[in-house]
Amino acid sequence: MKSNFYLPTELYELGLGSVGKDVLLSRKASIYSPEKIFIGNNVRIDDFCILSGDIILGDYIHISAYTGIFAGDSGVKIESFSTISGKCLIYGKSDDYSGEFMTNPMVPKEFTNVDDSLVHIEKYVILGCGCTVLPGVIISEGTAVGAMSLVRENTCPWSVYLGVPAVYSHPRERRILDFVKEIKEEV
Repeated sequence: MKSNFYLPTELYELGLGSVGKDVLLSRKASIYSPEKIFIGNNVRIDDFCILSGDIILGDYIHISAYTGIFAGDSGVKIESFSTISGKCLIYGKSDDYSGEFMTNPMVPKEFTNVDDSLVHIEKYVILGCGCTVLPGVIISEGTAVGAMSLVRENTCPWSVYLGVPAVYSHPRERRILDFVKEIKEEV
């Protein structure tokens, strides 16, 4: 019986830009332009995730089921020890909704005005289920974003954000940094 995740040899056959050790990539995930996707060590990507565009994933990352990362050309970078909960959407690219331009990738580019900007998710971040992150956002180190929040502006480090749009709620504890030290000592 086959595993639900690709075997290490199969991961290399996918043609990913690079892939680290102890990577669990679901066979039910959809990977577009695999040569543009770089995966670190100890990364898990669950069923029904979509990864498209220039994506860099650090170490110790979990991307939960039904998450979509639409990176575009500017990319999405997710640093180590970060968690993307189920049904999150991360957009490195989005159409202009003003009505002054056409929308969707099937329209010739001269009639569109696409925002294609890097999304940078720094270390120790968690996005609660159903969050949406828009192009150009930096989610700073240690940020926690509550479920169903819309992140359209940069966050401050070690803070909790909630709502639509996401706004600062309160500081986040840093005890997880002690655990990171322990994990690194074990390795």
